Amino acid sequence: MAEAERIIGTPDSAGAEDPAASDGSAAADDTAMPDGSAAPEERPRGRRRIFALFVVAVLAYLLDLGSKMLVVAKLEGREPIPVIGDLLRFDAIRNPGAAFGMGEAFTIIFTCIAAAVIVVIIRLARKLYSLPWAIALGLLLGGALGNLTDRIFRSPGVFEGAVVDFIAPANFAVFNLADSAIVCGGILIVILSFRGLDPDGTVHKD
Repeated sequence: MAEAERIIGTPDSAGAEDPAASDGSAAADDTAMPDGSAAPEERPRGRRRIFALFVVAVLAYLLDLGSKMLVVAKLEGREPIPVIGDLLRFDAIRNPGAAFGMGEAFTIIFTCIAAAVIVVIIRLARKLYSLPWAIALGLLLGGALGNLTDRIFRSPGVFEGAVVDFIAPANFAVFNLADSAIVCGGILIVILSFRGLDPDGTVHKD
């Protein structure tokens, strides 16, 4: 999320003012075209992708919520269901830790982290012009909301609730659709960062 915070801290291109324009003359020289007309200000291309971000987030959240409700109603307290032989099963468990069962003693801390991630994504949305970034952040937002819902509303209590996990690959930790959305969103953000694509749609080269 460091890349996202860097973008949040930059002013909007459309509203930014050139500090060097305080005397009026220097700015005129810098923005003048060869024919004497003023150069247009550089603006992000395209339109904001806030709608795309929230569509992806809502879809990810509803899929996670629906799958957990089904698991609790039909699978919890019963024998695991084989999906692909011994390679993949559906096995309902309650996980008080982070994704993939890590850090079970820090439930409240992970709850705070999830809430902070949601706030950062919402702040970043106002400068979001890139569709790939909208998809990546939407996956993160939907996944974080899905697990945060469990933390708040499930037992043993508010902000200490155990997350419902049920996807159990062989020789791997049990997880859920929210965990999958978070991991996929994180991988996509890493790829976009390596390609130099910023959330505002611009491309930079280090």
